[in-house]
Amino acid sequence: QVQLVESGGGLVQAGGSLRLSCKASGRASSTVALAWVRQAPGKERELVAGITWSGGTPYYADSAKGRFTISRDNAENTVYLQMNSLKPEDTAVYYCAASTGVLYSDYNKYAYWGQGTQVTVSS
Repeated sequence: QVQLVESGGGLVQAGGSLRLSCKASGRASSTVALAWVRQAPGKERELVAGITWSGGTPYYADSAKGRFTISRDNAENTVYLQMNSLKPEDTAVYYCAASTGVLYSDYNKYAYWGQGTQVTVSS
């Protein structure tokens, strides 16, 4: 099993920044990629960014390009999501998800999930 624990959410004003962290434990070495998936109230989940432990080009949803940056610290089994220029529409619960396959853009293909962290952006 793989455990994922997110942290770093909170309340921020529009235009502000937050950095989310996701620490993987357990059989983290069995995972290939980690992604950040968000879900706003009444909306479908959206995979906003993903990265592989081995490097390579990260994936970003159009909504995240130019504002969000995903990075990893392999020694700490931790993935980060730096979010800048936040907008009220970024308000959501942000989940960390792990894949044992490849870096998928489809969140349904991720086998392991964290409990989520709330991000609220006020206008």
